Amino acid sequence: MAYHGIDALDKKILKMISNDARIAFLEVARACNVSGAAIHQRIQKLTSLGVIKGSQFIINPEKIGYETCAYIGLYLKDPESFDEVVEELHKIPEVVECHYTTGGFDMFIKIYARNNHHLLNIIHDKLQPLGLSRSETIISFNAAIDRQLPVNDFPDDDEE
Repeated sequence: MAYHGIDALDKKILKMISNDARIAFLEVARACNVSGAAIHQRIQKLTSLGVIKGSQFIINPEKIGYETCAYIGLYLKDPESFDEVVEELHKIPEVVECHYTTGGFDMFIKIYARNNHHLLNIIHDKLQPLGLSRSETIISFNAAIDRQLPVNDFPDDDEE
């Protein structure tokens, strides 16, 4: 299966920009032996295909006062209310991820809170009113691994 027509040059570009999002296109072009315009066009193509989802500065939540990271499994009273619950979760700024999952949970979310008391308030005041039958909270002490999928390791076009 072809992965959006990604070739060896695209992979090299992706590897370089995933290692350093601030690298100059001209530096990438030199390393790839192509023009700066070619790199710019490739980046635009990869972005329009959805391979590159954007670039951003990553803020350390702990450094801005959010010391508690928690994962919460949500059980909905009415599992058909997925869309409405997700819409409401978007309005809670402390919710940074939401996943539909297999297993017992209807949804699994990631939250940052200032402390455990703040986390309790979020659960009680913001999550419970969404129509939860119950929830299970796991507090993360520290992320031992936090990285993107390595570009070197994704399959070639002829691999399944």
